[in-house]
Amino acid sequence: MLRSGELDWEACMLDKFFGLFSHDVAIDLGTANTVVHVRGKGIVIREPSVVARHRKTKEVLAIGTEAKRMVGKTPATIEALRPLRHGVIADFDAAEAMLTHYIRQVHSGPSMFPKLPRPRVVVGIPSGVTEVERRAVQEAAIMAGAREAHLIEEPMAAAIGAGIPVEEPEGHLVVDIGGGTTEIAVISLGGIVVEHSIRVAGDELDEAVIGFARSKYGLLVGESTAEEVKIGIGSAYPLKEELKTVIRGRDLGTGLPKSIKISSVEIREALSGVVRQIVTAISEAIEETPPELVADILAHGLTMAGGGSQLRGIDTLIAEEVKMPVWVTDDPQTAVVRGGGIVLENPRLLKKVKVVGGLR
Repeated sequence: MLRSGELDWEACMLDKFFGLFSHDVAIDLGTANTVVHVRGKGIVIREPSVVARHRKTKEVLAIGTEAKRMVGKTPATIEALRPLRHGVIADFDAAEAMLTHYIRQVHSGPSMFPKLPRPRVVVGIPSGVTEVERRAVQEAAIMAGAREAHLIEEPMAAAIGAGIPVEEPEGHLVVDIGGGTTEIAVISLGGIVVEHSIRVAGDELDEAVIGFARSKYGLLVGESTAEEVKIGIGSAYPLKEELKTVIRGRDLGTGLPKSIKISSVEIREALSGVVRQIVTAISEAIEETPPELVADILAHGLTMAGGGSQLRGIDTLIAEEVKMPVWVTDDPQTAVVRGGGIVLENPRLLKKVKVVGGLR
C-alpha cells in the first residue's frame, strides 16, 4: 500500500511528465470572443465564442469564425449559439466542445514527440460569478483535457496584463468592458478591495442598435449587423467628424428588404443608455473605495481594458464624468489573456491571485 508521501511524489512526477509533452495555456473565455495564450509562444488563437451544431444529434459542425458566419443563416436542423452568456457558461456541452477544440488546436502540428493535450490552464472569469458558476468553468476545462484548471478574476488578469504592479500597497482602478459583463475593480496588495460586476456590456450595446433601428425606422436587423454598425460608426462622445453608414434589414411593415442611411449621432444616442449604466457603476465603485486608495487612483488614473473600451470616445466621457485621468491599455481585447500568460510564468503570483484551482 502506498503512503501519502509516495502518492505525492508520484503525482509530482506525473505532473512533470505531462509538463514535458503539453503546452500550458491561458484562456480568456469570453462571451463574445475566446483568446488563447500559449506559454512561451504568446497569443495563438483569437476566435468568436460561437459553436454550430446539429439540433438533434448535438454533433458539433463548426467552432469560432466559421460558426459565427452561420449566425442567423442556419436551417432548422442547425443551431449556431454562444456557449456563454454574461460571462458564464449557458450551455455546458458547447463550452466543453469549444475548449476541447482550442486545446487540441494548440497541441496539433508535426513534432518528434506529439504534444499530449493535458496542459495547465488558467481561465479568466467575471468577478461577480457564483461558486457554482466558477465550478462549471473549472469542470469544463478539466473535461476538455486540462490536468490543472486555475481561475483568475478578469479585472485582476486585465490589470496584470496591462502591466500594473498589483502586489504593491497602492490602489488601481480597472474597468474591463467585455461582451457580456463590465468588470470594475479596485486592486491593491494582490487582491480586489472593491468590485462591481454588471451584466451590461458589448451585447447590450448591440441590442441597443437593434432596438433603435426597430423603433425609429421599422427595420429589423440581426446581431451581426448591429455589431458591424457599433464598430463602424458607434461612439460615446461627439466626434470631430461625424460618420455615416448604410444598414440593411427587413421592413417590419412590408416584410420586404430595406436599406437606410444612419449617422454616428443617431447611434451615439441609441448607445447612450447603456453607456450611462457603465459610467454609473464606475461612479458607485469609486464611492465605495477607501479615501487612501482614491488618492492613489487619482494619481495613476483609471485603466480600461476589454473590447468595449474601444468604443470611440468612451474613455473621454468617463474621464469627464469621474473627474480623473483615463487610459486604455494596449490591445485591450487581449489584456485578460496576457495577464493569464504572465501568472503561468509566475507560480507565486498565480497562487496569490487565483480564486479556484487544483489538480484533476
